[in-house]
Amino acid sequence: MAAAAMAIGVGEIVAALTGGQSIIVAIGALVISLQPPGAKDLMVALFGENDKLALEVGTAIGGTLVGGLLGLLARRDRGLGFAGFAAFGGVAFLLLQRDPLAGMLESALSASSAVAAGVGMLYWLSGSLESRAPSTDAGGQVQQGSSRDMGRRAFLALAGTFVAVGGALAIVGRFLASQVPSAGPGVAIPTPSGTNFAIDGLTPVVVPNDVFYRIDTRLDVPEVDAATWRLRVHGMVDREITLTYADLQQMAMVEQFVTIACVSNEVGGRLVGNALWSGVRLMSVLDMAGVKAEATQLVGRSFDGWTSGFPTAHLSGAGQDALIALSMNRDTLPAAHGFPARLIVPGIYGYVSATKWITEIELTTLEAFDAYWVPLGWAKQAPILTQSRIDVPRRSGRVPAGRVEVAGVAWAPTRGISRVEVLVDGVEPWHSAELSVPLSTAAWVQWRVNVDAAAGAHTVQVRATDGSGETQTSDRTPPAPDGARGYHSISFAAE
Repeated sequence: MAAAAMAIGVGEIVAALTGGQSIIVAIGALVISLQPPGAKDLMVALFGENDKLALEVGTAIGGTLVGGLLGLLARRDRGLGFAGFAAFGGVAFLLLQRDPLAGMLESALSASSAVAAGVGMLYWLSGSLESRAPSTDAGGQVQQGSSRDMGRRAFLALAGTFVAVGGALAIVGRFLASQVPSAGPGVAIPTPSGTNFAIDGLTPVVVPNDVFYRIDTRLDVPEVDAATWRLRVHGMVDREITLTYADLQQMAMVEQFVTIACVSNEVGGRLVGNALWSGVRLMSVLDMAGVKAEATQLVGRSFDGWTSGFPTAHLSGAGQDALIALSMNRDTLPAAHGFPARLIVPGIYGYVSATKWITEIELTTLEAFDAYWVPLGWAKQAPILTQSRIDVPRRSGRVPAGRVEVAGVAWAPTRGISRVEVLVDGVEPWHSAELSVPLSTAAWVQWRVNVDAAAGAHTVQVRATDGSGETQTSDRTPPAPDGARGYHSISFAAE
């Protein structure tokens, strides 16, 4: 186990110093690609937004335990243990090469360094347990041969120390590798009067880039080179086209406020945000290729093979303003949010539309292809549901008794929000809230209302009605397969 921990740690350090890919991330990516239906829900339920960190830690622990199994083999024949570490290195190299961004030389250095560290540690530690055979001195006296045997306790302490050292090296390596340029807040976006309530604790109507939620299947933040990046449009089109980053930059740019949401967002969750996205109209690019009439699905494909897919009919209706986005809040699209380009399609959940690091757009039929999440139990068509959330007061917070301001956000992209109401302590009537001026029908709104709260414990619920007149249902459902439903409620104390 100590040898495996050192192998993992050294491999991570070498990867970080050479600009290579992480072995932990490569193994984690394999686990993600092999996940059965429901695995994502379980991980999120257990670890929340720390699910990726949990997978990385679990991968490192699993690798250390595999080292323990190799140690059992090495008790019989150290050569078997050495061969096991060599096999580990070979598998690690192959997994690293599955990532399009992984260089062969860097992958070879990471894998071979891990093997060398593991084999060297196994050789040294196992050798420290060997006792020399008894011998005789010049006078014929028998000399005991235990000088190399350090004893059980000392050995366990030494081995435990190297397990810890290996873990520390892995943490340092992952930290160094994660130091890609982080998203800044973006340019401060001026908004018209009435669109943004100045309430402490209320989510801003335009969420800064650096605090905008991030959901994808990557354990790292890929750094795609815009100079070599290409966007290919193919499939059921009149003519296949390939565009460079410069080509897109030279096309007419449009910008719009769009609220996007993750289908995994629980009622009252924060996997939702609104930003000012800038880029090229998706329909402009599709018109260049000429979409055939029989094409019923648009598939977005990321550089690493991840896919999304949604009906082409959405682009002639609610999603007609879909973008190939190059900018977020008037700043270059951050790497974590899809640089060089991503899809922003108003009105449908991200897992069927918001392809980050996009390199391909394929036109096909709904029957011919299921995108990444569909075989794992998620719905193929996924309009964003009408939802609302309470931000103020905070859950389990304390406020002065009397008139209490309750505020939050509500969203129904492409339909807009027409009404928000709150219910105090389950006693009707519902109280109508004031709405902020919407930035667009695709953007969320803030809401606020003052209610009376005598000293004591209180509960507040919220519900929204969208622009089509449909009100949220009170029936609570989990996110799978097509989004969470139900009223968000919080409890607070007035005193």
